[in-house]
Amino acid sequence: MFLFGTPLLYCFVPVVSSSVFAVERNSIKFHSFLRKRVNTNPKQGPFHHRAPAMIMYRVIRGMVPHKTARGEAALARLKVFEGIPDEYQKVKRMVVPDALRATRLRPNRRYCVISDLATRVGWKHGDLIVKMEDARRAKSAEFYAEKKAKTAAHAAAKAAVSA
Repeated sequence: MFLFGTPLLYCFVPVVSSSVFAVERNSIKFHSFLRKRVNTNPKQGPFHHRAPAMIMYRVIRGMVPHKTARGEAALARLKVFEGIPDEYQKVKRMVVPDALRATRLRPNRRYCVISDLATRVGWKHGDLIVKMEDARRAKSAEFYAEKKAKTAAHAAAKAAVSA
């Protein structure tokens, strides 16, 4: 179950099922979506975002009754990000098991990752996001090692006091 109060992190990782060409077929479908615009003034037309987070937002918006007050409120609570921003670094993250590729797709089924699709249609920040995520993971691992050492020292001190 997806909760609209929680942020959706790692939007460049979600998987799209595809039977024939994986990325090719989905990029062809997305390019046909890009061609849809208002003829008289394209500035008024549908806006085609290339960022994976915005693609994911648009997908979720298609599943929500966004023209009602309830749907509008739900979308106002939805937050989507590529990677994990600073304010969510130390917040406990949840994994939705029903959304995992291992549980949703057959093992031999072809698939496409949204970041690959976004890169094919004009998103230029994939390398930057990967670099920032690597730095975040290194910092997080360092923080966890310190936390583990403090916890072990605290447990040893507690055992020494009680003994």
